[in-house]
Amino acid sequence: MLLLLFIAPQVKGQTDTNTLKNHVSAILNTRDYRHFMNTPALNDVSEYIYNELNKSADSVYYQVFKINNQSYRNVVAVYDGISSETIVIGAHYDVCGMQQGADDNASGVAGLLEIARQIKDSQLSNRIELVAYTLEEPPFFRTEHMGSYIHAKSLNDSKQPVLGMISLEMIGYFSDAKHSQDYPLGILKLIYGNKGNFITLVNKFCKGKFATRFTRKFKQTANIRTKRFAGPKLLPGVDFSDHLNYWSFGFSALMITDTAFYRNENYHMVTDTIETLDFKRMGIVVDDVVRVLLHY
Repeated sequence: MLLLLFIAPQVKGQTDTNTLKNHVSAILNTRDYRHFMNTPALNDVSEYIYNELNKSADSVYYQVFKINNQSYRNVVAVYDGISSETIVIGAHYDVCGMQQGADDNASGVAGLLEIARQIKDSQLSNRIELVAYTLEEPPFFRTEHMGSYIHAKSLNDSKQPVLGMISLEMIGYFSDAKHSQDYPLGILKLIYGNKGNFITLVNKFCKGKFATRFTRKFKQTANIRTKRFAGPKLLPGVDFSDHLNYWSFGFSALMITDTAFYRNENYHMVTDTIETLDFKRMGIVVDDVVRVLLHY
């Protein structure tokens, strides 16, 4: 038997950490807090996202929907590829309550905008949609009012062929301190360690071809400490973001996360500020996502 070993080339990262920081700062510096009751702030942020995506995408549009007679909007950017099969990469821009939400989830949105810059003018194998969602947070979480549900349903209704979906959900908080990482099951510390110094690719059981392949390729070529986890949907945390709505329509989807409240004590607190983010490691996460996308 001939055994072939493939060693992925180490590609120099393209992310500018200052650009990431500027994106996070712009998202945080809106009129008051960007929660569901403050639509002017949500509109400010969505306009910023629209303008940034419009610098690179083949097309950009607002996906507008109404909840209780109030208009909300996702921002969708389309990048044409050789194949019409679509890869969706999404992150939510709203927050839970009266707090800034630097990690949750300005970090994911900033990563989305940096991905947009890097894939500009690239020859893509697949059509890509970058989507910034609203209404991910309570009281809309797990309802059909979530922006990601609206988007996933639109793909299903239009019969758009979807290869898979990636949710960027909190990618900016890391810690090298001992016992800085918790888990839904204590025994997992024996497998994954007790330091919150890694990024995690979270999947459900029977995750589908796209999530399986993307997770494997990311882990093989990652320049950051990476863990992969698959579990039942009922395990707390496995479906705690926008990817759950793509599962509802039978699409293969995964979440990339710093594990949220299992690590970051600032989760849904006023202390979730820009000063707590590790932009160097956050940038490496973005570079690794782009590397897999361009060679999927």
